[in-house]
Amino acid sequence: MTPQLSLLQPYPFQKLKQLFAGLSPNPALAHINLSIGEPKHATPRLVTDALIAHFDGLSAYPATLGSDALRQSISIWLSNRYGIAAPNPATEIIPVNGSREALFAFAQTIIDTRPEQQPVVLSPNPFYQIYEGAALLAGAEPYFVNCNAENRFQPDWDAVPDAVWQRTQLVFACSPGNPTGAVASLADWQKLFALSDQYGFVIASDECYSEIYFGEEKPLGALEAAAQLGRDYHNLVIFSSLSKRSNVPGLRSGFVAGDAKLLAQFLLYRTYHGCAMSPMVQAASAAAWNDEAHVVENRQLYSQKFAALTPLLQSVLDVSMPDAAFYLWAKIKGDDAAFARQLFEEEHVTVLPGSYLARSAHGVNPGEGYIRIALVAPLNDCITAAERIVRFCQRHPAF
Repeated sequence: MTPQLSLLQPYPFQKLKQLFAGLSPNPALAHINLSIGEPKHATPRLVTDALIAHFDGLSAYPATLGSDALRQSISIWLSNRYGIAAPNPATEIIPVNGSREALFAFAQTIIDTRPEQQPVVLSPNPFYQIYEGAALLAGAEPYFVNCNAENRFQPDWDAVPDAVWQRTQLVFACSPGNPTGAVASLADWQKLFALSDQYGFVIASDECYSEIYFGEEKPLGALEAAAQLGRDYHNLVIFSSLSKRSNVPGLRSGFVAGDAKLLAQFLLYRTYHGCAMSPMVQAASAAAWNDEAHVVENRQLYSQKFAALTPLLQSVLDVSMPDAAFYLWAKIKGDDAAFARQLFEEEHVTVLPGSYLARSAHGVNPGEGYIRIALVAPLNDCITAAERIVRFCQRHPAF
């Protein structure tokens, strides 16, 4: 058994289950779960219709590279969404079974453990736990770059020592960020690109929340930033997904796009990995990427929730609208785990302690004193949950 498995920490929701062990929440209150970032809006009919219409695809082995139609639809979507030249569907795009699977697998193809010094994988902190697991199981050392309010919840790349950069082979970026919802600016990308040029590491940009934003300004993507800066996609790949954009987390569909040389090696790995996407899922995915109407409607539903909940919660919590994504990253006065535990027991509302989404690094856990509130439940449930949180905080001013 590989010893790296012993280095993996429990997933946040395993910790949450342990935190709630033995509690008996008020049975008069229906449970409202705002802890898991699982979309609950209806799956678009065009997706389910495409699945049904392509059942015959089950009789054939799928190609690892996916269908021409799917890759073409992704290429066109990227061009239209980001105002960039359409990536080459044959060499610069690979469909994947969700961004989570691809983020993990990609690290296994990038990390070279042959150097005398252990390689490093950088990630933001707080972070999506896949980044850490991918680094550990690839034989690398995870290094966490804290994202604090004073730095706009962006990774403080200036705080990384040169000795760490010298060993860095892969940097995970996440914009819009999970859990903060912060979006990287062009200047942020320019700095990270310059560091990649200097030290030679690969950038893996996780952009699965890119289509949940508010107002007219769309979150800047990494490929878009590269194009605006007159760069090619050398050492840069992005990861995107239909899960949040199209409310199909069970479809397990996304893509990787960017540096053709990196993707050629990733495709070779995936050919052996045996993770080709079902033809019927490919057809449904192409239908989703080809349609924007359902995405606009999805954003409107989230906007309604943020408009209703943010003012309510601001009366008792230090919280504001995110740049994008469907989370509220709320600062509290007391212990975040104690807050979540007591809120669940008294009000039957589940939120996620911020410390569960981060690691102690450089003398601080940047998630401590925060809670993540996922606005995924129906609007009325979200409002009810917010009212319960307000009531809870009014009873417990120490929080």
